[in-house]
Amino acid sequence: MKKFIIRLAINAIALYAAVAILNGNGIEPQNANWFSFIWLALIFGIINAILKPILTVVGCPFIILTLGLGTLLINTLLFYLAGLIGTNFGVGFTVDGFVPAFLGSLIVSVVSFALSSIFREDRRHKRLAD
Repeated sequence: MKKFIIRLAINAIALYAAVAILNGNGIEPQNANWFSFIWLALIFGIINAILKPILTVVGCPFIILTLGLGTLLINTLLFYLAGLIGTNFGVGFTVDGFVPAFLGSLIVSVVSFALSSIFREDRRHKRLAD
């Protein structure tokens, strides 16, 4: 349960960073409080858990052909879809096109990777100390 809450917080922070950086440049938030970003992170996590494996398997030839760059398109689609579904629930953001969705997915990926590596490193040090 603790791991789920940490992952949810990391996604919420990453989505907040993407919306804050690109606010007015193709992404417009519906609701800008932390509670809505936590709900949006939950929606984003569910979409990634369900659709990303399916899209990765179906798009495997394309991913291989582009040497892995096809995963950027899958991430862009999932970012756009999370904003669209979140907007229907009143907690999302609107994306005006492909480029803002692409930049938003890159920001979410970088922030999520950085925060995940920080928390992963803390767990390793904790195990070594025990």
